[in-house]
Amino acid sequence: MSRTLQDLLDKAVSDGVAPGLAAAVAGPGGVHHFAAGVRGLSDPRPMALDSVFWIASCTKAITALAALQLVERGLLSLDNPIGDRIPMLAAPKVLDGFEADGAPRLRAARRAVTLRDLLTHTSGLAYDFCSADLTRYFAATGENLLSGAPTLVFDPGQHWQYGIGIDAAGWAIEAASGQSLDVYFAENILRPLGMADTSFAPDADRRAGMHVRGPDGGHIAVDAFPNAPQMWGGGGLTSTAPDYLKFLQAIMSDGAGIAGANTLALLHDIQTDHPAAGDLISSNLAFSQDFRPMPGTRKHWTLGFLRNADDVPGGRRAGSLAWGGIANCYYWADPASGVAGVLFAQFLPFADPKMMATFEAFERATYAG
Repeated sequence: MSRTLQDLLDKAVSDGVAPGLAAAVAGPGGVHHFAAGVRGLSDPRPMALDSVFWIASCTKAITALAALQLVERGLLSLDNPIGDRIPMLAAPKVLDGFEADGAPRLRAARRAVTLRDLLTHTSGLAYDFCSADLTRYFAATGENLLSGAPTLVFDPGQHWQYGIGIDAAGWAIEAASGQSLDVYFAENILRPLGMADTSFAPDADRRAGMHVRGPDGGHIAVDAFPNAPQMWGGGGLTSTAPDYLKFLQAIMSDGAGIAGANTLALLHDIQTDHPAAGDLISSNLAFSQDFRPMPGTRKHWTLGFLRNADDVPGGRRAGSLAWGGIANCYYWADPASGVAGVLFAQFLPFADPKMMATFEAFERATYAG
């Protein structure tokens, strides 16, 4: 299996899928790490096993775990109004359409936002790159995701919509713990799991370069994206493939001392069955393509992950946990088979078809091995 996976990644690089890739898998046969290509077009050093990637929304599952740790300790509640911890969400407004002249209509939300809403992406908080209504709202008002009290695109609990809910969960963690998110993560998750290369402040010398696809389909080197502390909980971490695999191994087994049985159940079990769970319809194709993972498979959301309700032919079993990060980072953890995998790249747009095909082939080869 190890040779097959390395050959697959080497071929992906030679075929122009990405300038460089890093990956890691764990299963009954042990743990294997891989690197292929170069760190970036502006850094031709070979990609290394310890190369650091901006993992973006792969951060979300770690933030969800942190929030549930505080629920276990009685410092946060899943179902009390989160406005008790986050004043800017104490009286949220809902975008209720637009006037004929394009002016947005706002009204009070019909109920309070809860931590459960935030963790399941049912709060009404959205990202503009996958919400045409929020994109239009920002264009009309000049606001953005960091402008004061966030506006909801629907009433809490009404739909599933990917967005900044996990960033807000990060704000709640800081308020409840009295610690900044970086300190809380380090003390309660990262150091206990030995994730020494995961942080909000990466080693610049080991960082993989960022890219975008150009008009001809090739890659163009760009500057690293800015890291806003307000958005750390939803996408601020940098990590390595081996480090992130340690997190997945802990979550799909006994919690490794960082998660109790109830927290693990909340991370594994279905919490919302909205039919759109996991699907992203892009309103900014330069940032993300449409994302419909595991097409034809029933999917649900837990309090931290996308969970498939059916076996994926040739791959993960039902009940597996998965998600990704905007710079084409992807992972899955399959408790039924004891298999987990991570594949990291650094380029936009997200859900790149060639990268998605590589990830699917990587998964199938892992199980075939």
